[in-house]
Amino acid sequence: MSAARTVHLLRHGATLRPGRLLGHRDVAVTPQGIADCVRVAAGTAYTQVVSSDLSRAADCAAALGAPVHHDPRWRELDFGAWDGDDPATLPADALAAFWRDPDANPPPQGERWSALVTRVTAALADLPEGVLVVTHGGAIRAALASACGFDAQQVWAFDLPCAALLTLRLWRDTAQVVGLRT
Repeated sequence: MSAARTVHLLRHGATLRPGRLLGHRDVAVTPQGIADCVRVAAGTAYTQVVSSDLSRAADCAAALGAPVHHDPRWRELDFGAWDGDDPATLPADALAAFWRDPDANPPPQGERWSALVTRVTAALADLPEGVLVVTHGGAIRAALASACGFDAQQVWAFDLPCAALLTLRLWRDTAQVVGLRT
């Protein structure tokens, strides 16, 4: 068996538009959201920081005090026509179909779940040992799907609040979820 790599995945802090399907919309993070990320990451051993290029993740990453490499592959799922919307305002049947099977029922003009998993899988494969990635809830779930083999329904069983930190130990063919901190 090859040596394991440890990868830390940190969800960005709370935004100025909580509860929305933000997707690729660039929405600012709150000062408290940044402070929460700094607090949660404290004591985590990492050698470098990688971040989504969206400001809600990038601003949290910048506050960690290490050089940051921005990688758009770590962006949230593109919700297309739903980007920025409150789920309560969307057609209930379309939203239910999306949550039930996000690959067969993507948002209008949005990204399929499998496309998100494909880009996050590629980004995950490029990470060195000991990296901290500041990203989004959907991208973290896609990483779990890729690394652990979970399907779209299973990854929604993980509670990933803003500023949640998930540590994975990755081997070539398998992964182990080491811990979740909030």
